[in-house]
Amino acid sequence: MTKDVIALTPEMPDLRTLLAGLYAGGPDLGVNTLADGAVIQLCASDGRPLVSVEAPILIQVPGETARLLGSGPDLPLPESPVWWTEARASTAVAEGGRLAGSFAGRLATVLNGAVWPPEAARTDLVPLTTDVSAIPVTATSAPAVDVLTTKAAVVIQDRPLVTMTSWLSDALRAATADDRALQIVTPPTTRLTLPTRAALLGHPNRWVVQDPEHGFYDGLSGAVLHWKGGIFTPVLDENGAASVAEAFKATTGIGERQLVLSLRTRHPADEDLVLGHAVEAAWQHLTGTPPAGWSTAEPVNLPWNTRQLTDLARNRAPQPTWLITVGRPDLPAIATARVTRTPAGVEEDITLTLGYSKDGTPPLDAIAPLAEVLCTDHGLTTMLTSLRAARHDLTVPPHFEVPPIPVSFTLGAGELRDVGLARALRPPFGPAPVRLGPATEPALHYPLGDGTDPRAWNALQQLSQYLMRTS
Repeated sequence: MTKDVIALTPEMPDLRTLLAGLYAGGPDLGVNTLADGAVIQLCASDGRPLVSVEAPILIQVPGETARLLGSGPDLPLPESPVWWTEARASTAVAEGGRLAGSFAGRLATVLNGAVWPPEAARTDLVPLTTDVSAIPVTATSAPAVDVLTTKAAVVIQDRPLVTMTSWLSDALRAATADDRALQIVTPPTTRLTLPTRAALLGHPNRWVVQDPEHGFYDGLSGAVLHWKGGIFTPVLDENGAASVAEAFKATTGIGERQLVLSLRTRHPADEDLVLGHAVEAAWQHLTGTPPAGWSTAEPVNLPWNTRQLTDLARNRAPQPTWLITVGRPDLPAIATARVTRTPAGVEEDITLTLGYSKDGTPPLDAIAPLAEVLCTDHGLTTMLTSLRAARHDLTVPPHFEVPPIPVSFTLGAGELRDVGLARALRPPFGPAPVRLGPATEPALHYPLGDGTDPRAWNALQQLSQYLMRTS
């Protein structure tokens, strides 16, 4: 298990300050580096890592630290921009957590910053008294991974909100490359950010919740789990069926909602292509403001810039690029996008989610005009819009949430040509679609409901089957 401690400072920790922090364990501890110097490790005399420190990140997006860490009188956050320096300590060694806290506390003291969690801050010397030689060597050198087997990379997180940090991104990438599952173990008080949930949706990745009364269960599906053969798997009955944990079933209506847009765009792969305009147009249309920032991990640290994100995706091609976009603190919105080079061009798979409090009203009447803009100007191929009852802060709790209910489906001009306009205009049920865009290159927008009637899923399924039918 590991303990995370973060130093937030208005100035970048220079080498002298970092060394002062690393001296928290006294002169008998050593220093190692990983990832071409991007990770520094404080090690015992035999080389076993005690604390891993990631290179400082400059957070230039207002409100991002508060989104991920919270705020209040116990955690006075420095004003943006702020340097985020994260340390992970192994709790296999009793002094590990205190070492991380002393490292972060020294940085914050020297640079007039803050430490998260506040109670971890300290500046005293933490000599190593644990007999490290008696502790089994962890079967992994990856800083984010606590247990590594032939089937799974297990990360144990004890923090209120699990974010898709670069630590976790690297762990997921390595696990996928080695054909392992990434499994994150947390207490029942933990929530996930939407990017973390999106990353765990691929089977057999899991969010494993350790409930003191109910044991282990999957925080996204509720399936009761056990550790078997080096991986967390569902407990099956004699009929091969999994049961749902009682803790997962407990849920209360909070009156908050999320508007979810799942859209795909396709562009010619030419040198003038600039990505990100589709999500920017949707953001502007639905919130009245452009996105605030983007990154490939959380915290989101870069101000919104379509040219920069395009350059990153181009440099990574033909490998896909996964991106996160966030908005202003007072308008909860977050998007994930996967940019892929395909034989047809460059495709963006985007999921944009916006949060609304009890008093907020999702702008459903703005969806059709937005769909027309996306079809006409941004290469939209398809878009599914849905509404769900869920937290407006866009975090994911470890209990049942009602699935989203479809509101509308949009078919772009290119896909419409494949289906045929005459056929697509006459679905055998439901309201007639709305024509979008120029008459020479039309798109179609299919209303499915107001997001309150689950029968809209049946309508969407029938529509999809009808449109896919070639004869």
